[in-house]
Amino acid sequence: MAAVGVQQTRVADCVTKVSLSISCDHLLDMDAFSKSDPLCVLFMNSSENHWFEVGRTEKIENCLSPKFSKPIVLDYYFEMVQKLRFEVHDIDTENCSLQEADFLGQLECTLGQIVSSRKLTKPLVKKDKMPAGKGTITICAEEMTDNRVVAFEVAARKLDKKDFFGKSDPFLEFYKQTETGWQLAHRTEVVKNNLNPVWRPFQIPIQSLCAGDVEKPIKVHTLMQYTFLDYIMGGCQINFTIAIDFTGSNGDPKFPQSLHYINPQGYNEYLAAIWAVGNVIQDYDSDKMFPAFGFGAQIPPAWQVSHEFPINFNPSNPFCAGVEGVVAAYQQCLPQVKLYGPTNFSPIINHVAHFGRQALQQQTASQYFVLLIITDGVITDMDETRNAIVNASRLPMSIIIVGVGGADFSAMEFLDGDDGVLRSTTGENAMRDIVQFVPFRKFQNCPKELLAQSVLAEIPDQVSGFFNTMNLKPLESCTPTSDLSASAPPLL
Repeated sequence: MAAVGVQQTRVADCVTKVSLSISCDHLLDMDAFSKSDPLCVLFMNSSENHWFEVGRTEKIENCLSPKFSKPIVLDYYFEMVQKLRFEVHDIDTENCSLQEADFLGQLECTLGQIVSSRKLTKPLVKKDKMPAGKGTITICAEEMTDNRVVAFEVAARKLDKKDFFGKSDPFLEFYKQTETGWQLAHRTEVVKNNLNPVWRPFQIPIQSLCAGDVEKPIKVHTLMQYTFLDYIMGGCQINFTIAIDFTGSNGDPKFPQSLHYINPQGYNEYLAAIWAVGNVIQDYDSDKMFPAFGFGAQIPPAWQVSHEFPINFNPSNPFCAGVEGVVAAYQQCLPQVKLYGPTNFSPIINHVAHFGRQALQQQTASQYFVLLIITDGVITDMDETRNAIVNASRLPMSIIIVGVGGADFSAMEFLDGDDGVLRSTTGENAMRDIVQFVPFRKFQNCPKELLAQSVLAEIPDQVSGFFNTMNLKPLESCTPTSDLSASAPPLL
């Protein structure tokens, strides 16, 4: 048998592209003898006050309710707050110069708000933020990518006996057609000692099998592999819960040495983490009401240690209005509790898992839960935490841990299963990796957006991976791609 060498190359991470279709209604009429000739320009914010143009639609003449046919395509990053400004102008020149155009109104929003709404309609405002008449703008988002995979269920009958002392150990190789000949695309498992093998069902990305060209000579059954945006645009809500470490190792909040000390600029590492992560997540929660809890403190009136208390001290309604509400509740909570210990994670993980379990019972891809734990130290209840995470790995839930201060966080790295499968104390494997840990000190001198990008980068794959594994379609799902028929390549 000739050996076949396969050259391996590093494939760059794919970028999700989103197509934005734009329409307007009831625009201001700026032309004296005809209606306005509108054009929409999209700007993106790259820093504090710097905006740059990323695209524009065509101009539509004499129309106050235009439906632009030219979409604008953007690279989409879940882990970033991508600030956008849509400007509508009445164009009076052939070169479509904005300097000579009349301003009809604008909208500022984030790309996250658009994709989480799928269709966003908002009033247009002037540059002084006053209403631009009755004008409105509607933006529709659509993901631009081929996410199909080819699903195979393969069996063989009456194969030749090739082994001298036993039956054959068959496997299959799939090849894709290239300009230089057939290239190996996939190799199946080996079925030991069997002349009538049945292989486990498997999938091959259509890009790998035929470079996305469905006319290649192969007969396949294709289906849709739903993406994160399919679920978000289908109506899935990301439920964000925050848990804050109030253990004594943080230090007395009245003194600058404490991690809970809020400096005159209103800053500490806990607040920085809340702002960075919350600003991204809030675009994917329609009511923007976030439950926020503390753990490891003695709380009034009995001054018993609690590992799961609402920081607004309202057990029946622990929700805070937006990230600003979480920050305000945290600032008001600090002087009312006594920092104590120990550092137990399992109660708050189990608390959020309870709601994840209820959501899963609905058998819909309607809700996913993200728990942000901000902590300064080593976990005290490591065994219970391991068990809680393994149980939560079977639920629509992810856990982000941000470590503040300079403690030894090696135990946190253990919970983040990037280097292996996390196991419970009884040896049960986690179904998937749901924990992402980062030490805040790595981002102390970096733009605040980098922290959010680091801790949230895995969330989209965790969301889509879970719902796909559970065979749950988006609430407003696409129709799976139909069968494609052609001849199969020869087996070599």
